[in-house]
Amino acid sequence: MEELLNSTAGDVTQLKYALDTFYFLVCGALVMWMAAGFAMLEAGLVRAKNTTEILTKNVSLFAISCIMYMVCGYAIMYGGDYLLSGITGDGVADEWTYAPSADFYFQVVFVATAMSIVSGAVAERMKLWAFLAFAVVMTGFIYPMEGSWTWGGNAVFGMYTLGDMGFSDFAGSGIVHMAGAAAALAGVLVLGARKGKYSKDGSVNAIPGANLPLATLGTFILWMGWFGFNGGSVLATSDVENANAVAVVFMNTNAAAAGGVVAALIVARLMFGKADLTMALNGALAGLVAITAEPSTPSALQATLFGAAGGALVVFSILTLDKLKIDDPVGAISVHGVVGLLGLLLVPLTNDGSSFSGQIIGALTIFGWVFGTSLVTWFIIKAVMGVRVSEEEEYEGVDISECGMEAYPEFTSAK
Repeated sequence: MEELLNSTAGDVTQLKYALDTFYFLVCGALVMWMAAGFAMLEAGLVRAKNTTEILTKNVSLFAISCIMYMVCGYAIMYGGDYLLSGITGDGVADEWTYAPSADFYFQVVFVATAMSIVSGAVAERMKLWAFLAFAVVMTGFIYPMEGSWTWGGNAVFGMYTLGDMGFSDFAGSGIVHMAGAAAALAGVLVLGARKGKYSKDGSVNAIPGANLPLATLGTFILWMGWFGFNGGSVLATSDVENANAVAVVFMNTNAAAAGGVVAALIVARLMFGKADLTMALNGALAGLVAITAEPSTPSALQATLFGAAGGALVVFSILTLDKLKIDDPVGAISVHGVVGLLGLLLVPLTNDGSSFSGQIIGALTIFGWVFGTSLVTWFIIKAVMGVRVSEEEEYEGVDISECGMEAYPEFTSAK
């Protein structure tokens, strides 16, 4: 009888291990699909003459993220050996509840997400290889160091852990999104605005994107991928408690996105007199960012209201950054940075394990580290190889100067 019980317990353990590993991998694949969403969104919101380069950046940054996180990022963030030698063994024997390599895969797609945020903000005037050089540093060192103080549980500068101070970020409103926005902001400040974006009299000139259907497709892909982003952060689904938690997270993630769209549409209608599609798209993403810090504890109504707060805020943030002459072609700094901070500050409203002071300290730590180190990195890259294309290259489009091809060659006039 005892042998039968032991055998049954072993079978259950292996089944739970298999289910949780499979769930982790599927969610990781959904997050990886967000890379396509970022690529389509950014390609739709830039001008046609810059489409090939923005797509090249998105493909390349994903590959660089995977390699750098394998070489050193994962070890910096969670400790252990480099080159995955410490996380490829038998998970059950090592008392993991899922395959260790699945954990690496799930974490690496988060790194790529943070780097994707930078891509859109510096679009249309940055040198391709300068951007890729920054991607190496961001994904191999800057993000993993910040992650080691948050999800990695290490003490900040050898002193205190953020978790002990009441900081909580369930799936990364601050750790991923605000971090990516901080790096983007540093890059934009070093890079400067696009030619013609701001007039000498202080007025802002709209530079419309080339393909709004593509931008809309990208938003829907991101919306879908976010279920893996937030849902996978539950880390398991093989028992009743975790299965219910996953369902709540999916429900709240969707509710927040819906709230963000409606709020952004209403605010845009009140301010501009029109239903602005780009604001609606950013409203959806803002709602998703706002709920990412804590999608497991709010009710569906609370999640909708949190998303609506993000959707309304992002409209004002985009307009404010334009007044400050901070040129962000896709609104990434507003969506992921400003609303990422909002998401962190909303957590204590429904999660008793966090505090407002802890959230503020955590936000300042993440932003201060990422912005400061990114600013230094951008300046070093600028000194070594330059970061901005020439005025003539910017006018003609960076597709030709940086990639030697056009995304829509049939639309150009014959010479």
